[in-house]
Amino acid sequence: MKFRYSLQVTTVALGLSAACIGAAYAQASDAPASDAPVSRTKLSPADQQFVLDASKADATEIAASKIALKNSNDPHVRKFAQQMIADHTKLSHGMATLVAKKGFTPSPAADSALVGKLQSLKGKEFDQAYVEQIGVEAHQRAVDLFQQESQSGTDSQLKAAAAHALPTIKHHLAMAQQLAGDMKGSS
Repeated sequence: MKFRYSLQVTTVALGLSAACIGAAYAQASDAPASDAPVSRTKLSPADQQFVLDASKADATEIAASKIALKNSNDPHVRKFAQQMIADHTKLSHGMATLVAKKGFTPSPAADSALVGKLQSLKGKEFDQAYVEQIGVEAHQRAVDLFQQESQSGTDSQLKAAAAHALPTIKHHLAMAQQLAGDMKGSS
């Protein structure tokens, strides 16, 4: 099975995304936000929904990828899962830091139905479901979500953070599509 992707490119793109999120965070208000109620947030309802959706996507990808490390024997799937854990943890932390300064502190929860389904699978059956549902489908939704926010978001810092994270998420999608194609070719 051939599987090619560049961890270095992902790491560089993620580093740039994290740096941009960090820069946006540094420019955010210095008002304490630890106990700020959601109703007092500086984010519009649409921006809040983006943050909630992005947080849930990150949490789901991280949880599913941790399962992949246990339920998959395929070294390519495991390598992809390790990269998803590392990258989505960084993206999630950067987003949480940025929005906390704006008085919004979501509590991300993974998609329990999807994660539960994946937990019950093993081997090739798991690999196919994980790569299709988390790798390809979830990343396609994430690309659409981040693209929409980068074009239509009302908070300039959040909009910029989404735009800077988009190349990393698109790269994840391309990696997943490559992996899915390789898995079909070896069946």
